[in-house]
Amino acid sequence: MNGIDLAVSTVIFALRPDADDRLVLSIPLVRRTREPFEGHWALPGGGADAAESLDATAARTLEETTGLTPAYLEQLYCFGEPDRSPSGRVVSIVYWALVRGDEAEQATIDENVAWFPADELPRLAFDHNLIVDYALWRLRNKLEYSRIAHAFLGETFTLTALRQVHEIVLQRPLDPANFRRQIEASRAVVPTGEHVTGGRHRPPRLYRYDATVDLVDRGPLTPAGIR
Repeated sequence: MNGIDLAVSTVIFALRPDADDRLVLSIPLVRRTREPFEGHWALPGGGADAAESLDATAARTLEETTGLTPAYLEQLYCFGEPDRSPSGRVVSIVYWALVRGDEAEQATIDENVAWFPADELPRLAFDHNLIVDYALWRLRNKLEYSRIAHAFLGETFTLTALRQVHEIVLQRPLDPANFRRQIEASRAVVPTGEHVTGGRHRPPRLYRYDATVDLVDRGPLTPAGIR
């Protein structure tokens, strides 16, 4: 009976400027330097280490390949189709991470590490395109009813900044008045009593998430096409 190798991969999301200086949802990829798929771009990751937890392996391989140490790192899904690797049976535990723009600036960037728009990826190694598609679906599904946008913004933010995060991730414009009403009705976001300083016009309010509000993850486990 053939053995099964265990690997860990991570999808990292950040809002970064594109070639036209517009913020887009982006992920870092690493170029493989050996077969299989030598020269192809792939998700950061590596083989699981028997001496450490999966969480520790995800954090370690992420830092080793990209230099990133995100505060938000969560196990996402397991991919284990028999034919996903030409070198043998490999089961991958996939994590995802969300980082702020200033955190993303700390990433290692060279000929083998680069940021790509999450919706405009090249053909990736293994089944990593499928993995990213699932992570995107999960992010957009989760954004509708959770405080996950907080990871892109920091502790305090304006409602305009929060709406812009939703618009970028969901890829559609949102009516500002309706968005404000929905956010206020959720009671998950509360004013801090402070305002943005340094502006010439009426300074906008700063808000924060109320950690005491329990928002339950009600999303389905998988979309069509994920086995």
